[in-house]
Amino acid sequence: MEFRPCIDIHNGSVKQIVGSSLQDAGDKAVENFVSKQDAAFFAKLYQKYQIKNGHIILLNHVDSDYYQATKEQAMMALRAYPGGLQIGGGISPENAAEFLDAGASHVIVTSYVFQNGCINYENLHKLVKETGKEKLVLDLSCRMKNGSYYIVTDRWQKYTDVKLNAETMDELSSYCDEFLIHAVDVEGKANGIETELARMLGEWNKKTITYAGGIHTFEDLRLLKELGHNQIHATIGSALDLFGGNMKFEEVLSYIRQ
Repeated sequence: MEFRPCIDIHNGSVKQIVGSSLQDAGDKAVENFVSKQDAAFFAKLYQKYQIKNGHIILLNHVDSDYYQATKEQAMMALRAYPGGLQIGGGISPENAAEFLDAGASHVIVTSYVFQNGCINYENLHKLVKETGKEKLVLDLSCRMKNGSYYIVTDRWQKYTDVKLNAETMDELSSYCDEFLIHAVDVEGKANGIETELARMLGEWNKKTITYAGGIHTFEDLRLLKELGHNQIHATIGSALDLFGGNMKFEEVLSYIRQ
């Protein structure tokens, strides 16, 4: 297990939000925390502690009035920690090179690959041709529906018809370097992890996976370690003291590195 930090950017500010509350209309979200620091501050902090492969997520749609401000924050972070951070949010073959050239280690993609409810293999091949699989992270963030986890797109607002299960991960694993998976229904709520999801990911365990959603105590971290067989990497957002929570950043690093 590794700690994979996050820099979530919405309306030009580093924030922690309730994931399921995000709306493109009006650029709205329920906010848990809005930082007075810019994205470069967090990038430099992660660099100081030699933490790699954290993720920057642009939470505004490319058509949003706030997108440019959000993008500029992201670019500042990439320049502050070249090669140390991944980036996602509106990534396509047309702009992936811009973010990689700016210093991203990987680009993170959901919506471009999952369109009209299914996997768009033509788009997936275009993306891999542009970035190479070694620089591509597929975001398989999901929500529960009718007893199964389904991959969601467009900043977690739209359900696809694609179930997140071992078969889907087997199919997609040959196209990417890693998976990033937000458990959207618990994202930002600090109510504990999605244990069923964590157990499934731990049982699959064929490629690097970062899990985000609901971690708010060291017991949650212990449980994720156990269910993920110490192989699933962890992201902590709202519960971290950097973002107004009670879990101390340095204590988290120490615990995970044990």
